[in-house]
Amino acid sequence: MLRVLHNTKINFIRLWRVSTAFSLLLIIPGLIWIALSGFHYSIEFTGGTLKRIQFTDPPPSVADVRAAMAEGGLPQVEIQTFGSPNELIMRAQDPSTVAQQDAGAEVVSRQITAALDAKFGADKYEVLLTEGVGPKVGSELRRNAMIALAIAFITTLIYLAWRFEWRFGLAAVLATVHDILATLAFMKYMNLEISLFVVGALLTVIGYSLNDTVVVFDRVRENLKKFPKTGLYDLLNRSVNETLPRTVLTGSTTLATLLSLLIFGGTVIRPFAWVLTWGIIIGTFSSVYVAGPLLLWINHQWPRHAAASGRADRLAQATRQTEREKRPAPAR
Repeated sequence: MLRVLHNTKINFIRLWRVSTAFSLLLIIPGLIWIALSGFHYSIEFTGGTLKRIQFTDPPPSVADVRAAMAEGGLPQVEIQTFGSPNELIMRAQDPSTVAQQDAGAEVVSRQITAALDAKFGADKYEVLLTEGVGPKVGSELRRNAMIALAIAFITTLIYLAWRFEWRFGLAAVLATVHDILATLAFMKYMNLEISLFVVGALLTVIGYSLNDTVVVFDRVRENLKKFPKTGLYDLLNRSVNETLPRTVLTGSTTLATLLSLLIFGGTVIRPFAWVLTWGIIIGTFSSVYVAGPLLLWINHQWPRHAAASGRADRLAQATRQTEREKRPAPAR
């Protein structure tokens, strides 16, 4: 049987300052950038018209096609090549053209076709794809996507409240929030378009991140019963090391699958694969370097007291014992 990273004794918690600095440097600039300029939403959310066109050889330049759109009264149409110089993606998402969709989904599409016919001739290109979304439909899809994300997060909170004591639950929620914010920042840095695929990837990232943290915390809870006299600091390190083989094998096999999607998935699937790939990486990072230090900090701020029945408060005792053990001995 394949055995990877068994019996490791790595002091992961010791690196909490480095991991905190890394997270802050990643998340804060990304959130500021998002607040200043927002995301680039796909036509599904904003409404508008998308056309995918293939020209015969020799294809015109993007500048010539853009000039044709301006002459046809559509100067705001975004144009970019798609795979080869012959194929172009044209997006009309500005408010003026989106407003025209209320008069019929095909209005802007017909304007684009008329501008291309006038400039290049109808026999010089072929329309491979046309999508038209009205502003009302786009607005409803955007609202439904936000509701789906909120439901996923609230369901996560309910599950954690049922599964764990509140200190563990709070640490897991904060670790999941860290992963969501880090993924949003990553999407902004990569300038990924927010589409229904990307929303699906975000929902998957929430589930994966929570699952990885729950596995580690389950092991911490077991070790609290098995080693009641061991400090929480050492129990967290032990638990992360014991679950490390599972974390590495699960993450690496999932990443191998996503790597094939990144390479061979094409332009439409690639943003979905990027978000999932980053979500796996940051979810693994947070379960190792973020969730444990958060639990340690929460337990230090709000230690448990002994229950009325006289049951020992293992978590608080473990923390206090850790602090005593790590306190330097007085000079003689």
